Amino acid sequence: MLTEKIKADLEAAMKAQDRDRTSCLRMAISAIKYRQVAMNQDLDDQEVVKVLRTQVKQVTESLESYTKGNRSDLALIEQKNLEILKSYLPQELDEEAIRTIVKEIIAETGSTKKDFGKVMKLVMTRLAGQADGKIVNGIVNSQLQ
Repeated sequence: MLTEKIKADLEAAMKAQDRDRTSCLRMAISAIKYRQVAMNQDLDDQEVVKVLRTQVKQVTESLESYTKGNRSDLALIEQKNLEILKSYLPQELDEEAIRTIVKEIIAETGSTKKDFGKVMKLVMTRLAGQADGKIVNGIVNSQLQ
C-alpha cells in the first residue's frame, strides 16, 4: 500500500538524516491523515494518489510564486519537494495518448461542443489520475470544436 511505502521511506529518510526528504514526507503523511479523518475511513491507494496530486499542485504553485519573487533558495526547496512527491505518483500519459482517449470517447458518445462537461467527466474517469486536468481540458476543448 502506498501509505505504508511513504511511512517506510520517511523512517529511512529520518535515519539517513535527510532533512529535505523527511520534511516533505511528513507533509505528505499529514495531508493523508487529514484526508482520512475528513472521510472517516482508511484511504486506498487511489485516494492517496489524489491527496499527493493535491500536494503536487500546491508545491507547484509555491514554486512559481518563489520563482517570481526571486527567492531561489525557497524555490530550490520546493523543486526538491516536487521531485519527491512525483516519485510516488503513477506515470502520467503523454498528450498523444490523452488525445487518442478523448477522440475515442467523443466518437463513442457522438458529443458536440455543448457536451463539454459530459466528455470531461468521462475522460477524467477513464484516465483516473494519469493526466493533469488542465492538459485534458485543453485537448477536449480543441477536439470538440
